[in-house]
Amino acid sequence: MTSTGTGISVIGSLSPSRAGDFMTCPLLYRFRVIDRIPERPSPAAVRGTLVHAVLERLFDLPAAQRTPETARGLLDPQWERLLAEEPELACLFEDAEDGDREEWLAQAHTMLERYFTLEDPRRLEPADRELFVETVLSSGLKLRGYIDRVDVAPAGELRIVDYKTGSAPRADFEARALFQMKFYALVLWRLRGRVPSLLQLMYLGNGEVLRYVPDEADLRATERKVEALWQAIRRAMDSGDWRPRPGRLCDWCDHQVRCPEFGGTPPPLPRGPVEAGEPEVVPATRDVSVDL
Repeated sequence: MTSTGTGISVIGSLSPSRAGDFMTCPLLYRFRVIDRIPERPSPAAVRGTLVHAVLERLFDLPAAQRTPETARGLLDPQWERLLAEEPELACLFEDAEDGDREEWLAQAHTMLERYFTLEDPRRLEPADRELFVETVLSSGLKLRGYIDRVDVAPAGELRIVDYKTGSAPRADFEARALFQMKFYALVLWRLRGRVPSLLQLMYLGNGEVLRYVPDEADLRATERKVEALWQAIRRAMDSGDWRPRPGRLCDWCDHQVRCPEFGGTPPPLPRGPVEAGEPEVVPATRDVSVDL
């Protein structure tokens, strides 16, 4: 347990990704946070990382150069940079059929082209990109994460923008998709004292945009939900009961071999005191949305 400059002792930390893991499946949260079992990077996740990298570099350029042609030209250099930083990514296509890598890159090209149908980056000057934010609630729970983009209007209104390389969810899954954005909005509100005016999810998989206007009541409700999630995580820690929650996302899970729902056996829990908060590391690849 650590202490902040405000005198509040930090009891743990949570990001929207790991909160989403626990809501999806407590056992998945355990495998990722408690056991810290490495996962193989998936082509979809790595493609998401690549597309995000291109969009980030695009805004490094003068406004007039932020064109579809420039974005296409950034794709291969950014892929080479990722390979140089993480050589293990080369294994993605070792057992793939001929043409799989080309199709994978072609899909990334398509996503970038689709981005330009949703907004004109030449007319934007983001205040922040890949912004790391964190705040500590009065309970001592630290909330943190990386925001793709924050736009600030001349009058000070904040817009939080997140790029998704999957497709927009069905209407009955929109609340789940917005949880991540409300989480970020809560952190920014606590940090800057202003409720963001707009939350915007841009789905590059099918070209849809999901917009939501939050208010203070929304963010207080999100804070209560996050606190309740943390209490549920602590109960699982104390009891050692990390139950699997089977669902459609099991089809993409890297842990089926050790999941009881698929005939597997989880490894023994680590001995001694274990911190349920997240490790101070940034994942190599991004979370991606999956069609449900």
